Amino acid sequence: MSERIGRAKTIEDGIECTFSNFGDDTKPSGAADIPEGRDAIQRDLDRLEEWAPVNLMKFNEAKCKVLHLGQGNPQYQNRMGDEWIESSSGE
Repeated sequence: MSERIGRAKTIEDGIECTFSNFGDDTKPSGAADIPEGRDAIQRDLDRLEEWAPVNLMKFNEAKCKVLHLGQGNPQYQNRMGDEWIESSSGE
């Protein structure tokens, strides 16, 4: 009798934005120039928040920042869990 082993969920499963990973640093990025883009980024942050404890990980919300680029950027606010993410003027 054979046992079926399922594939473990990766951090990118179901995520709409682009990821940059380096060591323990994860940077999701996406365009939020319209409300739909803002909503997609927030959905991805919510998925990351759900993914972390299942995989015995935790995001350090204090180190999370949002970088707003471009003139006329609406500077939408995002949250990680119940905490609003601070804006950053540069990396």
